[in-house]
Amino acid sequence: MAPTSNIQDHIKPENLVYAKPALMNDVAMHYCPGCSHGVVHKLVAETIADMGLEESTIGIAPVGCAVFAYKFIDVDWQEAAHGRAPALASAIKRLNPDKMVFTYQGDGDLAAIGTAETIHACNRGENIVIIFINNGIYGMTGGQMAPTTLIGMKTATTPQGRKTELNGYPLKISSLLALLDGTCYVTRQSVHTAGAVMKAKKALRKAFQNAMERRGTSVVEIVSTCNTGWKMTPDEANKWMAEHMFAEYPLGDLKNV
Repeated sequence: MAPTSNIQDHIKPENLVYAKPALMNDVAMHYCPGCSHGVVHKLVAETIADMGLEESTIGIAPVGCAVFAYKFIDVDWQEAAHGRAPALASAIKRLNPDKMVFTYQGDGDLAAIGTAETIHACNRGENIVIIFINNGIYGMTGGQMAPTTLIGMKTATTPQGRKTELNGYPLKISSLLALLDGTCYVTRQSVHTAGAVMKAKKALRKAFQNAMERRGTSVVEIVSTCNTGWKMTPDEANKWMAEHMFAEYPLGDLKNV
């Protein structure tokens, strides 16, 4: 059988409106259908290429759904222990000050086991970018309650819903990081619509530029869905996020100096 060719090979350049980012590897993604991770990966790959940072970027992937991020985006990567990505990124950036260093972390990794590393890296003003995927749940390990889980939200460990008297309040970690002197840019975005995707890409570009200019720590939170953990269809999850998550985690810049 003759090898199949890519459909893009048969499209005239003037008719091509979208193509797979050049830095995205040809491997099947392990994310659940409808997951926001794939969209964010695409934006990260596109932004790095747009800025000409292919040979200057080092990504840090810790434990969580994005533990295999190195398989999908063709830049240099380093794996970190659970929650320790900001500490590792700090060391790499200090040893390689001309590199664009970023972490890619979920809410459990960043705001639970990695709370100390996150806060202290931001407080020191490390010249790194922290990409924070907030879907309000532990996605990889079975859908348990995370620090960002909403009040009343049902999870594997809060089957009756999160209760303040037992579980405390949702942790608005980005709002906390915006108060620290070491952060220069803290923003909260989403990727549930075409317009939101464009804003998120713009935010990533600004954050990456800040890192290259050594202006301090940039944090880009992406309020996301976990339709599998939430036990919803992708469409239902996007609607639920817009109706509930955005009220607790409103979109927009929290700090921009």
